[in-house]
Amino acid sequence: MGLRQLRRKLQQQRIAARKRFRRQKNTNLRAAPGAHGFIIVLDSLKPAFNVGKIFRSADAFGACEVHLVGIEFFDPAPSMGSFKWVPARFHDHFASVHRELAARDYTLFALEPQNGQPIHTHPLPWRSAFIFGHEAYGLSFDPADYPAIQTLSIPQFGQVQSLNVSNAASVVMWEFLRQHRLLSSPPSCSAEPNGR
Repeated sequence: MGLRQLRRKLQQQRIAARKRFRRQKNTNLRAAPGAHGFIIVLDSLKPAFNVGKIFRSADAFGACEVHLVGIEFFDPAPSMGSFKWVPARFHDHFASVHRELAARDYTLFALEPQNGQPIHTHPLPWRSAFIFGHEAYGLSFDPADYPAIQTLSIPQFGQVQSLNVSNAASVVMWEFLRQHRLLSSPPSCSAEPNGR
């Protein structure tokens, strides 16, 4: 396949992905919050593969919502239909998602591979929001501007000290459920379970 043919094929794939996104975004307007209190914040992630995969995990683990910062569109195909079921909220800048979640009494956590407190040692409140930054560049904002945001890390023991962002998001969601005892009949996304 020549370079021109490859470019044409990639362009066709992008057009198809945008069509899928528009169609599923309209369906997403009717999505109901998941069973658990946590929210996922995707801060300027690449619009290709990871965003859809995180929606799939958010659906599987019962996320309340997914907030997308600086992400105008993504290919929903890797979500396997989950984009239709998990409420998505779109923001141009991190400041707007921060204001909204702070007003809703959420505790915000940024995932930092090297600098955060190990997630399994830190109690996660029912209203937790987990922020995942761009795959290569990290967070779009300066954490010093938001001193209330706490940092967490996922313990790792190999040579590479970072996980793929969709894998990291799945680990974080699982840890939230583990700490909340894998509630078989969880309260609504906005309610507090057993006074926690």
